[in-house]
Amino acid sequence: MWTDALLAYFHFAAIFTMIWLLSREWTLLRAGAGAVDVERLARADAGYGALAVVVVLSGALRAAYGLKGWSFYAHSPTFHFKITLFVLVGLLSILPTRAFLRWRRARRADPAWRVPEVEWRAARRWILVELHLLALIPLAAVIMARGLLRA
Repeated sequence: MWTDALLAYFHFAAIFTMIWLLSREWTLLRAGAGAVDVERLARADAGYGALAVVVVLSGALRAAYGLKGWSFYAHSPTFHFKITLFVLVGLLSILPTRAFLRWRRARRADPAWRVPEVEWRAARRWILVELHLLALIPLAAVIMARGLLRA
């Protein structure tokens, strides 16, 4: 019982921290194309990526060693939907990550360099899409936990 509770807590803490870091990216981007702190943005994005790995690992541990067991998750279409959403968000995050790394390199090479407006707008849009898709995952978790959709 304690193992399940601790695994759930660790998983939730990782999820909330990951979402906080993505929200941090959104907040940093609000400064505008000319005022973006690309160093802080790149660090937040690196943290977001690292926490995504922790979320996957803690979720795998929870599925394997939690009270419900792997068979509960393996046969749940809602679980597969959750994983699909998570993977989709991960794939979408590649675009802003590449931009942030490119911006950081350009800023380090030339401190007067400015983020192009069109790239800034695209990064904001992708981060917002990620946030909206991530918001669907808890809904899927609630549906799954209550067994509302079964195979």
